Amino acid sequence: MANLKLNGIVIAENNMGDYDKMLTILTPNYGKISCVAKGARRPQSALLAGTQLFCFGEYLVYKGTNTYHINSCETIEIFYNLRTDLDKLKYAIHINKIIQDVTEENENCYRILQLFLNTLYMISETDKDKDFILSVFKFRLLCILGFSPRTLKCTSCKQENVLTKFSIRDNGFKCEACARQDKSSIDMSESTKSAIKYTISAPPKKLFSFNLKDEGLEEFKLITKIYFNEKLEKEYKVEELF
Repeated sequence: MANLKLNGIVIAENNMGDYDKMLTILTPNYGKISCVAKGARRPQSALLAGTQLFCFGEYLVYKGTNTYHINSCETIEIFYNLRTDLDKLKYAIHINKIIQDVTEENENCYRILQLFLNTLYMISETDKDKDFILSVFKFRLLCILGFSPRTLKCTSCKQENVLTKFSIRDNGFKCEACARQDKSSIDMSESTKSAIKYTISAPPKKLFSFNLKDEGLEEFKLITKIYFNEKLEKEYKVEELF
């Protein structure tokens, strides 16, 4: 069978038999794919490093009856710090669960994969507030999934000035007057409003290149948490590993 070369990140790994692994790899063009890695658990296996959770690599595979089979792989990034810091690992696993929920087989996942990799890099390689990183990730992911909020005008009266509330129900900014009739509206400072606008439109590589402090950070985290859980119809919590 013809070999296929593709890039992807391991988002799930399970043991098979004595030495094999069954992997789920997120790829840009094929979505999630299931891959058998023969002998990957042998100590001297050439597949050992490239078949670990959160390894991003280049994989040479061929298509079997129901799954792909890995012939060889070259690691590109293993996010080493995620494996040595339990707090970083906790957030990475939380984000990974979300990625598993929102991706499917045979779909274009380029933008989601790009966001995932950039987020893992920020968690692994920087000291930025991990709740801030998580909130930016969630808000940007919602935009990719088609839930980008309306930010230019009040979602009710269409005026452009004094937008001080975020409406969960109506997916966007609201003025003070219209928000009085909307119990889902949340207070929003100027810094929070700017953060939301930036998160929606920033280039992928510059997505995390801003900061929020104190009140603005708490508002942004609250809005993101409620908006995210509402749109995905599921409550996501960062859980302790042990």
